Amino acid sequence: MTRIGRSELDVLPLSLGGNVFGWTADRDESFAILDAFHAGGGDFIDTADAYSAFAPGNSGGESETLIGEWLASRKPQNVVVATKVSRHPDFLGLSAGNVRAAAEASLTRLGVETIDLYYAHYDDPDTPLEEAVGAFADLVTDGLVRYTALSNFTTDRIRSWISLAQAGGGDLPVALQPHYNLVHRREVEQETIPLAEEFDLGLVPYYGLAKGFLTGKYRSADVSGQTSPRAKGAAEYATPEGLAVIDALEAIGTAHGASIAATALAWLRAQPAVVAPIASASRVDQVADLLAGARLELTASEIAELDRVSAWAAEG
Repeated sequence: MTRIGRSELDVLPLSLGGNVFGWTADRDESFAILDAFHAGGGDFIDTADAYSAFAPGNSGGESETLIGEWLASRKPQNVVVATKVSRHPDFLGLSAGNVRAAAEASLTRLGVETIDLYYAHYDDPDTPLEEAVGAFADLVTDGLVRYTALSNFTTDRIRSWISLAQAGGGDLPVALQPHYNLVHRREVEQETIPLAEEFDLGLVPYYGLAKGFLTGKYRSADVSGQTSPRAKGAAEYATPEGLAVIDALEAIGTAHGASIAATALAWLRAQPAVVAPIASASRVDQVADLLAGARLELTASEIAELDRVSAWAAEG
């Protein structure tokens, strides 16, 4: 178990991504995935109110609704649910009124009294930062949210948010959600990790498997015949440099009897300030690999080798 920043939230160091629920995973498959994750010791679920408004026929909130139905049906103990605000078509931005209304809508869909971890999903340049900070602080004061967090904010804006929260006596964020994995390293390692260590913020990286590339499934930029909606994005990493990372993951994983995906997640877990990588599963048979990634311990030399073969992703 690992603690999320300064919070009292202790979780298995893997967060199940809920972006696929109601999109590439229907209700039955979503329930099966959640059941398998929880049965395997998983207790940290990540979603957003906007999931999956981007899918044809959806309007947003589908993922929260399915998770809420699963929570009501299974009544699992000690499950931590994180969700986000600012991108739902009906609740765009971080104005105080919008944040309050969106949180209340998320609570209804999830069927819970309090959101464990509530992210500002994206920055909102049209709303004064003081207003957004105050809105999140009020949610904590009023018991709608336990802890706050930030996703996709620049380090300058994160620092400003923290300064405003400190000045106003409000709760400080406990977590950040950046784009971070073995083939996308530079910005997080040069800017975000030092900030996280300074303020004791836990990192919960998204795209932990690089849209599926770090599963080893995509060995070519040619995605003809692939049915996954993420295939094109994953295959963009299928360069000679990217494939060298896959080869190293495969060799190290084989030594542990672990998959490429589990090994990639284990590397990410070993990075400074990282609490729990986010990874999603569209099928229940993918869950075991994700859970293995939460428990696999790489040696220092194995981590160094993966650092070396992916150094190109950390440069610049």
